[in-house]
Amino acid sequence: MTSYTVFPHAPITEALLDIRAELPERVTLQDLETFHVNLKDRFPDKQQRMSYRADFKLSPEGSSVDAPPSKPDGFLFHSPIEKKIVQARLDGFTFNKLKPYESWEVFRLEARQLWNEYFKIAHPVKVTRIALRYINRIEIPLPFKTFKEYVLTTPDIAPALPQGLAQFFMQLVIPNQDTEATAVINQTMETPTDQRLPLIFDIDVFREVVYVDNKEEMWAEIEKLRKFKNDIFFNSITEKTMELFK
Repeated sequence: MTSYTVFPHAPITEALLDIRAELPERVTLQDLETFHVNLKDRFPDKQQRMSYRADFKLSPEGSSVDAPPSKPDGFLFHSPIEKKIVQARLDGFTFNKLKPYESWEVFRLEARQLWNEYFKIAHPVKVTRIALRYINRIEIPLPFKTFKEYVLTTPDIAPALPQGLAQFFMQLVIPNQDTEATAVINQTMETPTDQRLPLIFDIDVFREVVYVDNKEEMWAEIEKLRKFKNDIFFNSITEKTMELFK
């Protein structure tokens, strides 16, 4: 397996581990709320989570958007001091870690412990999707000639056009046939500050699965997602970029 550098100043602003699941019909929001009982010391702040849905309709009379009223579908439990969030939902579980990010080993261990607690409460019938998402904020020193000095996958402007770029948003969807996973890569830029241009490099890798019961196999597949995510990140940046993280 490829070994990648662990940077002392990694650009990760948020890491998420998400597990989608089908729960028994008997499981209610009140059941999910009890998930908080053993977490209050670590995640003292509780917030109800609302689901939103909008249906776009196109007809001879024109287009319309049908947006049913939002409804609660779970809870978010926050740890403001440790900058962590755990989500317990009727359709699954998510663990968020905001900056600073310590290491994959620490992140994975806590996510797994919290998932096990969620599993005891929610009793999922089956797991249907696993995902990892890492949002990176790369502060590129100004001035520079081209993004490719730092990131290899960026928008190309036709040579005959002015080469200045005030804003952009780019999305790539890349399937991985070896692991049956898919990566959604989003890139954009923020307003420059202090002679640096923040480039957002957002990598979301996921796989549709079917796991019945709380199996070890799922965590082996999550490890494969992590490798896919790392392959994308490290093959997309240059040595010049790596120097920024040391």
